[in-house]
Amino acid sequence: MWAVRRPPPRSDRHPPPPFNAPAARRLRAALGLDPDHVAQALRVSYDLPYVTPALVAAWERGRASPSRPELTALAGVLWCSPGELIGRPRTLREHRVARGLAPEDVARTAGHELHAYLRMEETGRWRGTERQSAALARILGLSLADVIAVTGREDQLAELLRAAATTRWQAYVRPVSKIAPLERRLLETVLHRLHQDYQGHMAATLSWGGGPGDAGDTGRDFLDRIVDHFWHTTAAEGGPAQV
Repeated sequence: MWAVRRPPPRSDRHPPPPFNAPAARRLRAALGLDPDHVAQALRVSYDLPYVTPALVAAWERGRASPSRPELTALAGVLWCSPGELIGRPRTLREHRVARGLAPEDVARTAGHELHAYLRMEETGRWRGTERQSAALARILGLSLADVIAVTGREDQLAELLRAAATTRWQAYVRPVSKIAPLERRLLETVLHRLHQDYQGHMAATLSWGGGPGDAGDTGRDFLDRIVDHFWHTTAAEGGPAQV
């Protein structure tokens, strides 16, 4: 039915910012639309004849990202601003692009050869000294959360936080502090809160008449977003926003 092929991606010095797939899915559902409706509107109203329901679904699942024109058109269909469909930068490259900086500028400021820096962007892993990391944070305006993400330690942090929320949180203060060097009392407060919140979600689901399966789903949802909960709770308790 849709014989028109999507144009190949162009090499762009300023590629589109990261796409917020959950936001797109949530906004579409709030309007009572399905991917077919969205695809049809993009084809008819925004002259994107190649867009299929499968492509819309791929965007929403994070398997593909819309180009800049596609992002603008999608925002029109979903009655939102393009900014509402832009996610927080998570990779080294996304942070640089969001700041509008050339790789040469970041490499020079951070004290790396350009080829070495570009390799770090390609692999998604920052390999720099503490001093170089501090310089990177300054030029890119990175928060502590951002630094942990771009240095490839977020998965390790998530694993520790899940254990703290589901078992004895006191045992994880020191391991978490090695990744997120926060003041000890603050870290204790945050881990205690995460533990209480997790237990509260589990208990509330059962008290509302949900079965063990419902409680498990609620708990998994909380644990899937444990890193976000950690940083939100840290900020609520007066933790630092920037390194």
